[in-house]
Amino acid sequence: MKIHEYQAKQLFRQYNIPVPEGNVAFSVGGAKEATQNIGSFPVVVKAQIHAGGRGKGGGVKLASSMDEVQTVANEILGMTLVTHQTGPEGKLVKKLLIEAGQEIQKELYLSFLVDRATASVVIMASQDGGMDIETVAEKTPERIIKVHVDPLLGIQGYHIRQVAFGLKMPPVAMKQFGALLSNLFRLFVENDCSLVEINPLILTSTDKVLALDAKVDFDSNALHRHKELIGLRDLDEEDPLEVEASGYNL
Repeated sequence: MKIHEYQAKQLFRQYNIPVPEGNVAFSVGGAKEATQNIGSFPVVVKAQIHAGGRGKGGGVKLASSMDEVQTVANEILGMTLVTHQTGPEGKLVKKLLIEAGQEIQKELYLSFLVDRATASVVIMASQDGGMDIETVAEKTPERIIKVHVDPLLGIQGYHIRQVAFGLKMPPVAMKQFGALLSNLFRLFVENDCSLVEINPLILTSTDKVLALDAKVDFDSNALHRHKELIGLRDLDEEDPLEVEASGYNL
């Protein structure tokens, strides 16, 4: 089961994983109210659909004033956003995430996946944040770091150091990054996730580590253990045939 970015970031906050200040909006008025709550410019207006590549499709825009927020929110809300993951039919945008803009020093890629072949959780990371990981794997596979963690033993200090050194994390940010990695592993295991991805994970101009994006997928077969997560499901984002089939436990 997939969830929206704003929902994933709410979950991140519960596990003390740092994310930008922001909130979801379902209308232009809601976008302006969310901007007022942030209290500073620029802000980023992000379409909320279950697909990557939103920025390339015009679904992520910067706004430097309240007038720009209104204009951009008007443009994105109600648009049919087409990305490489939606297919040519695209997806209708019904909600936005309004977030505080950040001064970015470095963009990184970080994800947790289940590796069935080794019965482990694999941490994948790369210094090429912001890019499609498939492109990085195809063109420069040597820039992808893979660290396997035994789920019965949990994440250890040497796992964290291996990822941090591979990403050339500056010493001033090592403690923050170690806490983020440990908390992400705990989130992944405790919620029976099949994927947790941050692309990009950023290092700000003040050397803070921040999850600028968030993608979380849950193992649908384990949802009976997590009744609280079922309410996060957005049926509008799913294939109607899959929705109907799930009603029959198929």
